[in-house]
Amino acid sequence: MSVEQFDLVIIGSGPGGYVAAIRASQLGLKVAIVERERLGGICLNWGCIPTKALLRSSEIKHYMDHASAYGLAAEKISFDLAAVTERSRKVANQLNSGVKGLMKKNKVTVVEGVAVLKSATSVQVGERTLEAKNVIVATGARARELPHLKADGERVWTYRHALVPPAMPTDLLVIGSGAIGVEFASFYKDMGAKVTIIEMLDRILPVEDSEISAFVEKSLKKQGMTIRTKSSVDKIEVTKDGVTATISGETQTFSHVIVAIGIVPNTENLGLEALGVALDRGHIVTNEWGQTNVPGLWAIGDVAGAPWLAHKASHEGVVAVEKIAGDSHAHPMDKSNIPGCTYSRPQVASVGLTEAKAKEAGYDVKVGRFPFIGNGKAIALGETEGIVKTVFDAKTGALLGAHMAGAEVTELIQGYVIARQCEATEAELMATIFAHPTISETMHEAVLDAYGRVLHI
Repeated sequence: MSVEQFDLVIIGSGPGGYVAAIRASQLGLKVAIVERERLGGICLNWGCIPTKALLRSSEIKHYMDHASAYGLAAEKISFDLAAVTERSRKVANQLNSGVKGLMKKNKVTVVEGVAVLKSATSVQVGERTLEAKNVIVATGARARELPHLKADGERVWTYRHALVPPAMPTDLLVIGSGAIGVEFASFYKDMGAKVTIIEMLDRILPVEDSEISAFVEKSLKKQGMTIRTKSSVDKIEVTKDGVTATISGETQTFSHVIVAIGIVPNTENLGLEALGVALDRGHIVTNEWGQTNVPGLWAIGDVAGAPWLAHKASHEGVVAVEKIAGDSHAHPMDKSNIPGCTYSRPQVASVGLTEAKAKEAGYDVKVGRFPFIGNGKAIALGETEGIVKTVFDAKTGALLGAHMAGAEVTELIQGYVIARQCEATEAELMATIFAHPTISETMHEAVLDAYGRVLHI
């Protein structure tokens, strides 16, 4: 049995693992990365990227369905679900090939197979033994399933099944209203399905600011979705013709169900327990650098806990590798500056504290709001359904949080993220020139509104 020596071995090639491998190579480390399925992990193959490809198709269909609003005429719109899915898979495959190219370019050794930790510095992959001074676990997570309802890929789906549907749902039940649930609800509604969203908590998108949640819920209901909060799925029976669900005592029939109730970290069968690695509800416990309680063993991304976001995993990978390499620029990540995005229609984006969380933390706050209906570009685009909300510390002018819903806000949020990273106050933001006409002007107006200087409403 051969033993191969490296400076760093990374288990998992998702956005955390492969980015960590690239940064490690840049810093002069000899790196191996182990992957049991496809390079790029869930994000590139079954998550972030292919879902956005699907949503782009449904967005275009939505615009075509409403061509008359733009002075255009179109015949009855139809679609080929298999072709829509195929395009999504092609996008994922293109990026998978891109990661392969990046690994080759950066001289990262790719090892295919299932990894098992023999020690904090030894990884077994089949007949190969990979030895390294440090090992990073970046194994990600998978969809959580209901204990009384197992996904079958026919009538009951997780996100993986929803990406490659065997048939178009006619009446879809979505259990869970986080980003994944709302995105798939948005896609299938725009493609023509009747959609019902069930949420146990008192509002959808519960991690978002309550005003944004209410705004999006109102929008989705206006589109024709049924949304039931403070509700639970008590029982589900699957037949060859559909699904019968008992929801808070009421029985309804659906063609398909998507279960979107969170994730489960992939920590099983890695050998973590034998090494005494500390876990918290299945997630690997780490410090601010990604170090576990076992010297030489690190963890990043979904397997290391919330927020379960690809860009968080990538940045964690860079932080861990720079610490391992002794880079002088290494510094821990400020999780409060991690943006969150939901690519539904309308889109949702946020960073920092909600108004409620800011008040709970003891801040005296100034809050600004600006609706898209007051923005010239939004009116010209026919995208007047949107809002921007800012939360400032009344004493210091620090931007505590920013929350947005509307067209392309997932692209706009980065302006506020940079502002927080650079510790900008209301003074710098108000003095910043925003190009006209752009939707980004709503961001400026929301800042001005917090200080009684709003201009266009």
